[in-house]
Amino acid sequence: MQAFTTLTSLTVPVDRINVDTDAILPKQFMKTILRTGLGSHLFDSWRFLDPGEPGMCLTDRKPNPDFVLNQSRYQGASILLARDNFGCGSSREHAVWAIDDFGIRAIIAVSFADIFYNNCFKNGLLPITLDRTVIDKLFVETKSTEGYQLVIDLPNQSITCPSGEVLFFNIEPYRKHCLLQALDDISITLQDSDAIKAYERQRYAQEPWLFSDLKLG
Repeated sequence: MQAFTTLTSLTVPVDRINVDTDAILPKQFMKTILRTGLGSHLFDSWRFLDPGEPGMCLTDRKPNPDFVLNQSRYQGASILLARDNFGCGSSREHAVWAIDDFGIRAIIAVSFADIFYNNCFKNGLLPITLDRTVIDKLFVETKSTEGYQLVIDLPNQSITCPSGEVLFFNIEPYRKHCLLQALDDISITLQDSDAIKAYERQRYAQEPWLFSDLKLG
C-alpha cells in the first residue's frame, strides 16, 4: 500500500450518479485474487464498444471515443470527480483494486456507498466528500478548462483549485493516519507482533497440548 500525502493531478469527471461496482469492474473480470492488471478493464463496458472478456488484447478492441477516460485531455489523471452514491451495488473489493491499478489515487464525490468507501481506505485510495454545490462547480470548471489540475493536501485536509481557491474536507483521524503511514489492516496488526508472540508463548506454557505441531519463535 502506497502512502498518501499530497497529490497534484489532472482531474477526470465521470458525470453519472449511482455508478455501481459492476460498471467500475464488470463481473467477468473478477476471476483473480491478484490486485494488478485489473486497471485495464476499469469501466470496461463504458470504455469499449465491444464486449470485454478476460484475456482479450486491448489493442484489438474498439474504444468508445465519447467516454472521458479515452479522451486525450484526461490522460494520466489521478483524481476522479464523481456524483452521488459512487461505488454502490455489490461489495466487490476488486472495483477499488481496478481504480487503484488504473492510477487513480483520489475520488471526489457527493457521496459514496459505505462498503466501497471503506474499501478505498483499506487500499490506499482517498475518497473525499464535498457539498453538492461545490461538486457542481468542480464539474463545470473541469469540463471547461483543459489541463484542469487539483492539489490535494491530506495533512492539511485541503484541495487547492487552479484559481487559488482552497476547499477543505473532513476525514476521520485514524483513517488519515493510516493513509499517511501506508498502513493497511495487516500492517496495523503487525505493529503488535511482539505482543502477539508474547501471548502465544504464554499460552503455550499454560496449554502446550494445543500447540503440538507449532514451533513458536
